[in-house]
Amino acid sequence: MNSTLIQKSLEKDFEHFFFEDDLSRNHSYISSLPDDNVACSLKIKDDLVLAGLPYFFGAFNYLGANLDFSELLVSEGKSFKKEDKEEIHFNLPFSLALTGERIALNLLQRASSIATFTAKFVELAKNSDTKILDTRKTTPGLRGLEKYAVRAAGGFNHRLGQSDMWMVKDNHKSFFGGVKEAVDFFRSMNGFYTPIEVEIHDLKELQVGFELGIKHFMLDNFSPEDIKKAVAIKPNGVTFEVSGGIRLNTIEDYLISGVDAISIGSMTYDAPAVDLSLKYKRS
Repeated sequence: MNSTLIQKSLEKDFEHFFFEDDLSRNHSYISSLPDDNVACSLKIKDDLVLAGLPYFFGAFNYLGANLDFSELLVSEGKSFKKEDKEEIHFNLPFSLALTGERIALNLLQRASSIATFTAKFVELAKNSDTKILDTRKTTPGLRGLEKYAVRAAGGFNHRLGQSDMWMVKDNHKSFFGGVKEAVDFFRSMNGFYTPIEVEIHDLKELQVGFELGIKHFMLDNFSPEDIKKAVAIKPNGVTFEVSGGIRLNTIEDYLISGVDAISIGSMTYDAPAVDLSLKYKRS
């Protein structure tokens, strides 16, 4: 990874993160912090998949640290064990370490929590042809971080935003009067390269979608038995995404041949927290 390009792409995010910390209210405090160098140790205190290091180091660089963290990214996406007590070492001025540590750690912990949880789903699906997808059920303001964490753990991203793909959902069908009417609306957007995915709730709707020439379907809250029936009539060139409350203890029931992807909202909204800490001392 190019640390300079990463830093540039995250500038607006860091501006928001540090504005929230309201440092501008106390200039005398900020100016009084010593700039002596400190040796920093990022301590890994859980079994986890580490993700978010560009955000972690980028937070300090936003404050002026000028760290070239390219070589430190070798640990990104790597699995660690608590008992190994692994650490990542780097140096910073005390003023920047103290000012940036909480935001840096919050971002790293959030990304690592999601990556660790995602990796468990990916591991269960590794012997299938089914990809594990995230959803748009992300924390406002942190979608980039959270979807990045999914990729770092071997998962795949669904839409980053609404217009990446037109997705026909229940409310569209209800408002416009059915699958065909909703699809006609999105086709009227003239998005030449914008694909359409239709959320389907029964085999009858699926057949309507086939007749409309839809290539991408979300089988929402289908039972494994109904998924097998859908796969049996799946045309060539069509993709099936399965979704709807799928958890670690149920995912294996849905790893059915012919299912191209499973989307799991809980990977981003329900990931258990992992433990990381930053310690430093005079160097």
